[in-house]
Amino acid sequence: MSLSSDIRTRPSASVLETSGKSSLLGVSFANISLEEALQQLESAMNGNRSVNLFFVNSHCLNVSYRNINYRQALEQADLVFPDGSGVAMGCQRKGEQLQHNLNGTDLFPQLCALAARMGRSVFFLGAKPGIAAQVADWARAEYPGLKVAGTQDGYFSEEEEPEVIAGINRSNADILLVGMGVPVQELWLNRVQPQLKTSLNLAVGGLFDYYSGRIPRAPLWMRQRGLEWVWRLRQEPGRMWRRYLLGNPLYTLRLRYELGTQRLVRALPESITTRSKRMYLSLRASYQRLRHHLRPIGLDGAKRTTDIILATGALIVASPLLLIVAIAIKLDSPGPVFFGQVRAGCRARPFRMWKFRSMVVNAEALRAELEQQNEVSDGVTFKIKEDPRITRVGRFIRKYSIDELPQLANVLIGQMSIVGPRPALYSELTKYELEQRYRLDLKPGLTSEWVVAGRNNLSFQEQAALDVAYRKNRSFWGDFKIMVKTVPALLAGRGAS
Repeated sequence: MSLSSDIRTRPSASVLETSGKSSLLGVSFANISLEEALQQLESAMNGNRSVNLFFVNSHCLNVSYRNINYRQALEQADLVFPDGSGVAMGCQRKGEQLQHNLNGTDLFPQLCALAARMGRSVFFLGAKPGIAAQVADWARAEYPGLKVAGTQDGYFSEEEEPEVIAGINRSNADILLVGMGVPVQELWLNRVQPQLKTSLNLAVGGLFDYYSGRIPRAPLWMRQRGLEWVWRLRQEPGRMWRRYLLGNPLYTLRLRYELGTQRLVRALPESITTRSKRMYLSLRASYQRLRHHLRPIGLDGAKRTTDIILATGALIVASPLLLIVAIAIKLDSPGPVFFGQVRAGCRARPFRMWKFRSMVVNAEALRAELEQQNEVSDGVTFKIKEDPRITRVGRFIRKYSIDELPQLANVLIGQMSIVGPRPALYSELTKYELEQRYRLDLKPGLTSEWVVAGRNNLSFQEQAALDVAYRKNRSFWGDFKIMVKTVPALLAGRGAS
């Protein structure tokens, strides 16, 4: 007979119905009495298919919270029993009463007695070599009628797994106890269940260590008061401190969040929970999202139209002034009238920004020599109050920002806007913090919030903070207010250099 023949079929869902169900952190379990639990075990042993029984305590619920495969194994298990004071506390906070603490360690003697009475055999799988055999010896001594089908330690390789399963099936075991620890044992049983001929498979965790005598169990009075975890922490502090000292508070917080969410859902008015109302709310939310996504598109379109109109008008009105400034620059200092410099535009795309030349021709080469005299310590900006590179005309046109007027041409061709963060040098970008890079999301502008707030009297951090705030809250009305404030700020020459 092949290994696959006569193997019990696996159901698509649990068919072992219980009289009571509860759930914590999204995991359902049987909330039943001890008598009902024993009836479920007896039904499973009398069945014609392989049934998985898992146990969940607060640690298991914590693991299932972050391990999707383990959670799915719990969902697919035929039976899930509650284990420990953490589960009892969770039920109490939900306003429920846990019928019985059905942990595997306490249930084991009852299972042995039931198996002996029914003439069923047990296979012990797990723990270190020799431990499972010691548990089998204890069970035979305590329950003389119990049949032990076999034992096997849990230290076998993936290549050895088929032979281990074949050995369990050859033993004709009715009950399989697997002690490999959470979540390994549950994942293993969930995967191999279709290959097993057993009637009932239990994931029993550290049960083998207790009944072999390797680890003493907490006194009865501690178990009855939900303090067994304190005993386990004392026995194995190096292994258990994370589970209890970190895991218990984390479980409490997760439980509190879940219960708060459930109370919020229950508090919703009936009108919101109807299908038609939910559909209306969904459509309204979709409309709001669409408006949110379209708003920048509409704002950018209106902004571009405004930029073209204002830039064109400003160039026409200011043309006499532009001519006078150009002649003055030419008479004051040898060199070109205009100064072009590559700056970082929207999304840091490069463009050549134009200004009236306010410095000597070799100003950029002289900057390296003057770097030690920089009066700004923000690591980005370079400013010297009495900069020797600035010409006489340059000092005047810089004070009133007349040198920036050629950038109206940048606005006309779409490289800049009237209002926006001032264009940055590429050498400055490497010094930006992550938050400050938001100012690169927009076209650079002729004026901005920090220009009207004091220009160079502000540190770069303050300037960047104002630009980031503008990027997050920009509007047509906000741009208009900045443009209005710019005029008196420029005439007063505040913060210019």
